[in-house]
Amino acid sequence: MSISPSNIGHKQASAIVGGDIAARVRAAREAVGYSIEDLAVTCGLANVEISEIESGMDNSPAKLKRIAIALQVPISDFLPAEI
Repeated sequence: MSISPSNIGHKQASAIVGGDIAARVRAAREAVGYSIEDLAVTCGLANVEISEIESGMDNSPAKLKRIAIALQVPISDFLPAEI
């Protein structure tokens, strides 16, 4: 069964997308061997901001762009194929 906006609520869809982004950011960070602290210093965000993104609590496009630049990956790597 695929998940689509027609069979789940907007808040649920946002949580699913947010969790997917969080997992992708964490995987990208770990792939280059960065700790949360390393990434925070490299992209100019606070440790807590990185933690919030990786826990799915925040998916600010501006912060995701900074993280993508710091990790040298396209921001599209963080986004699910279907939104």
